[in-house]
Amino acid sequence: MIRTLIVDDEPLARDRIRGLLSREPDIEVIAECRDGLEAVTTIRRERPALVFLDVQIPELDGFGVVRSLEDSMPVTVFVTAYDQYALQAFEVHAVDYLLKPFDEERFRKALDRARAAVGARNGDSGVNEKLLALLADLKAPQGHAERIVVKNAGRLFFLRSDEIDWVESSGNYVNLHVGHESHLLRETMAGIESRLDPALFIRIHRTAIVKIDQIKELHPLFHGEYEVVLRDGTRLTLSRGYRDRLQGLLGKEV
Repeated sequence: MIRTLIVDDEPLARDRIRGLLSREPDIEVIAECRDGLEAVTTIRRERPALVFLDVQIPELDGFGVVRSLEDSMPVTVFVTAYDQYALQAFEVHAVDYLLKPFDEERFRKALDRARAAVGARNGDSGVNEKLLALLADLKAPQGHAERIVVKNAGRLFFLRSDEIDWVESSGNYVNLHVGHESHLLRETMAGIESRLDPALFIRIHRTAIVKIDQIKELHPLFHGEYEVVLRDGTRLTLSRGYRDRLQGLLGKEV
């Protein structure tokens, strides 16, 4: 039997994985955890062979769990709704990476890969080289993203960041405007801002980031704010709190 742990802060997500695993005669779900600290404690105590681990969890995120356990980390399948980690995981050949929502076929492929990884260990508690390679990659200094991964209708789209005209906040998502198209990405404004090259993009409002060379005109409004007109005619607001950034960039009075 493959002793398995499920780590996710969302009860429905844990139920979904547990339900899929319940059909597998060689899988025994030994515990479920709601946050990273609980996961570390449970892994050290129970020594599972396999972990389904959400990246975005309270207290300690999924990669923090890996850092804490180092070479005692079980075979791990990452699970998350956030696309930005997927490319990193695939590039270093992680065991697998499930993007929510996933279907049963995709889950089974991940489970088959995990079974193979567990079998390859043959009871050896040595280093999981693929996970540690992923960890090393995450620890390395990261430059600004040259491309953004967006999931839509079960497919992954790779957008070149320099194709983005502007970005707007949309609830728990950001809307990436690329020409006449727009793409929803589950990300915060602070998160997407950190991934875009500040030589090309500038935050003009808490809800808007624009590509600098898309700015066509500035019109003064009230209380130190400006209307920003983009080359495609889009009209946005430059709030007073972000005016100094644009002024410093343009090297003139704004």
